[in-house]
Amino acid sequence: MEVDCTNHCYRLLIKLGLIYDGIKHSEGRLPKTDILILILNVIFMKGNRATEDKAWEVLNVTGIYSGMNHCIFGEPRKLITEDLVKDKYLEYWQVFNTDPAGFEFLLIPRAHAETTKIKVLEFLAKVNGTDPSSFTSQYEDALQDEEEREREESLKILRHSYPF
Repeated sequence: MEVDCTNHCYRLLIKLGLIYDGIKHSEGRLPKTDILILILNVIFMKGNRATEDKAWEVLNVTGIYSGMNHCIFGEPRKLITEDLVKDKYLEYWQVFNTDPAGFEFLLIPRAHAETTKIKVLEFLAKVNGTDPSSFTSQYEDALQDEEEREREESLKILRHSYPF
């Protein structure tokens, strides 16, 4: 977001509630939520787990390629399979009985705690110029996720109000 049009100063905005906002760079920190958001969308659209091949298919469309240094993200394979995994945004597992070996990504609690499925779906719908409900099964899943979150929050409030 441009905050000073005279001096062309910009402020980075947190996307979808994710706080994973930078990688070390000689000039400071650069955003990496973009790549995380793309992967979260792929995972969510594929039923909460996505093959590595499917994730790279989507990333390649945006000009992010495995093994090719990116001007913002550096080596994206390392960022995704090591950094995002180490920082507990993704799990990266080998799929059993695949030859050659195949891998998949799964969501884990940190990503789930910082954003919601409905936010991810709303973002995807906005990018595609459509409504979240047009992704029928994912929309139903996102609504169920919201209901579960509300129930969990209500239980936390009750437990805090009436500790036994």
